[in-house]
Amino acid sequence: MRFFALKGTDQLGGGVAQALGVDLGSHEEREFEDGEHKARPLVSVRGEDVYILHSLAGEPGASPNDKLLRLLFFIATCRENGAARVTAIAPYLAYARKERQTKARDPVSTRYVAQLFEAVGTECLITLDVHNFAAFQNAFRCRTLQLDTGALFVPALRELAGAGPIVVFSPDGGGVKRAQLVKERCETAMGNEVGFGFMDKRRSRGVVSGDLFAGDVSGKTVFLVDDMISTGGTMLRAARACRERGAKQVHAIATHGLLGKGSEALFMDPAIGRIVVTDSVASASKAGAGHEAKLQVLSTAPLIAQAIKRLHANGSISELAGMES
Repeated sequence: MRFFALKGTDQLGGGVAQALGVDLGSHEEREFEDGEHKARPLVSVRGEDVYILHSLAGEPGASPNDKLLRLLFFIATCRENGAARVTAIAPYLAYARKERQTKARDPVSTRYVAQLFEAVGTECLITLDVHNFAAFQNAFRCRTLQLDTGALFVPALRELAGAGPIVVFSPDGGGVKRAQLVKERCETAMGNEVGFGFMDKRRSRGVVSGDLFAGDVSGKTVFLVDDMISTGGTMLRAARACRERGAKQVHAIATHGLLGKGSEALFMDPAIGRIVVTDSVASASKAGAGHEAKLQVLSTAPLIAQAIKRLHANGSISELAGMES
């Protein structure tokens, strides 16, 4: 086995390598004056089962496009040099939100990304909590695996909730199933009944407006659950609605902490208590600089390492994907 972590995912890669009990594969990445780059393994990959970790969330100096191309080139380079099979691990998968046409002549970018991974010889693609699981599975012809991060959040939720009643809440209608799975995990782990609620939203020319609130949150600790926090507008809107209806505390929970432009309001607004995300996006911690008490970042390294171990041994991965046997 060879395990590589490309530039920008070094810290998570180190954690995964430690959990695997292997060394990070030595490799070279070079930037040229004209903006082009090259990357190559510095150890032999011939006949090896190769795993490449690279999150595709954009950050200053490296757009999602830059990161995607870097990962694709490195996969192709490993195949070119005799790797038996190559598994790409993209904790955050760029373009996963554009999985269908919503306007005339819209692109279906998720499918185009899938075709690129297939073209360079990817054996399997692993990601965390993709935006639309069905669309993700249907877009790819190579093997795919979505890792379920729900279990990672339960200890944090238990600590934040204390002994009082809690509600798991989806801030929009599209995330209801995701939030229900977290609710079920909490009930199993805590041994208590957990409430549930959701808001629905409509988008028009990029503006979000809600028209439905379902669930009893009065006097309860509410956990807003979504796959990602980008600007934070959806989370903040739901948090304010919950507080207006008597919620004791409201916390925001998401796998991917993109925390882009506009997300500063999440840290400043008292409607949100704690923001809990994973390290699928390396820049999440930087976005919370100055608000460390409000942001908690959970490590996905043990989960990713376990997936690699099971794939390498041809073992069962259904449990890690949150599927029933």
